[in-house]
Amino acid sequence: FPEMLSNPRLIPVQGTLNVVMNQNVSLSCHSDSGSPPVRYTLFKRNQKVSTLNRPDLTPSLFNLTINSASDVGEYKCKAENNISSGGKYSNSLNFTLKEPISKPVLSSPTSQAKEGQNVTLSCLSENGSLPITYIFFKGRQSISPPMKMQKREAALIFLFINSSSDFGTYKCRAENSFHNNTKYSNSFNFTLPEERSHSQPLIISLGLILLLIVIGLAVAIPFFIIPSYKASE
Repeated sequence: FPEMLSNPRLIPVQGTLNVVMNQNVSLSCHSDSGSPPVRYTLFKRNQKVSTLNRPDLTPSLFNLTINSASDVGEYKCKAENNISSGGKYSNSLNFTLKEPISKPVLSSPTSQAKEGQNVTLSCLSENGSLPITYIFFKGRQSISPPMKMQKREAALIFLFINSSSDFGTYKCRAENSFHNNTKYSNSFNFTLPEERSHSQPLIISLGLILLLIVIGLAVAIPFFIIPSYKASE
């Protein structure tokens, strides 16, 4: 007697849902029981992708290419035969796009600091699949534990400038699950704020006094020279 189909199973042929951009993947859709022939339809976010007909209960293979982030949405398949009403739907699958990280940017709200001051450093990779793990360095020495960020947000470290040795070169490192993908940031150095010399105000004051003396003499000389000239006549 004709038999209704069982709910199909949708599985990735490559065995993993982790993919990279421009990767070719295959999905297998298969009902274990029911009367053939069977029509399998693959959906992505409820939009029909492709339909395959099978004369028996062997799996149908749907071949895809991951061209963009939109291609990692939810996939389902539907199985139908001549007696099914509305068909039977499979489990859903979601690919995870693995993207290499971009070079992280190391920055601080201030580039100048004094001894005894608290400062902050932030490290962020704008691109790359999450999570991303960050580590901060001063020179070649790590100064933080690994910080795994599950969201697209910067890792922060708070430092205390205790001595002149704390004005060294800082960097950070970022890595994710993408194979052999570790990136180092730009270098960052704190600098001491420029201090004005104590003698500079004195020099300015002396310059102003000298200028006033010259102006005073220029104004006063005619009053002395002209009367002397008239007296000699």
